Amino acid sequence: MNKSLYYTRTAQWLHWIMAVIFIAAWLIGFYSGNFLSYEVDGSFKGDVISLHKNIATTIIFLLVVRIFWRYTHPAPSLPESMSPRMKTLAHAGHLALYFMLIALPLTGCLYSWSLGYPAPVLYLFNLPPLIAENSAVTAIVKPLHIWLSWAVGVLLVGHIAAAFKHHFIDKDHVLKSMTQQDK
Repeated sequence: MNKSLYYTRTAQWLHWIMAVIFIAAWLIGFYSGNFLSYEVDGSFKGDVISLHKNIATTIIFLLVVRIFWRYTHPAPSLPESMSPRMKTLAHAGHLALYFMLIALPLTGCLYSWSLGYPAPVLYLFNLPPLIAENSAVTAIVKPLHIWLSWAVGVLLVGHIAAAFKHHFIDKDHVLKSMTQQDK
């Protein structure tokens, strides 16, 4: 059992790098999906969507590293002052976030491939397409990707609010566990 109150420095870096990438990809996707149209913005919308995909696909690779690291380096214990119910909700929330880190890039790639477009990674290479162009798949994964993106937005706001609650109201180590190290 990990007796430290803090995550390892590697876990902290993975968390914050993925948070920045994920939030950037989410904001770019939100912007392109809600404020741009091909009729008005033409190739600019295509460039913004390409940026979204190039950033978002990196999460797939980082997630593999993060899950391996988490498996080999257990998370710090939650505060003893938390009720068993709150600990269960905290674990469920983290599992939901991990699920979203898998589901959103996967549905995004499926959406792109189903339209006959690539799933590029950092403008370096394309992920090999797992499916061919298919409008029936598009009809499923497009709304699924959109609904998942809204759900993860709600989860993310809840995650941030919980971290601030722990820091400012409960005054425990939960937020510090992701920003500090043992002294």
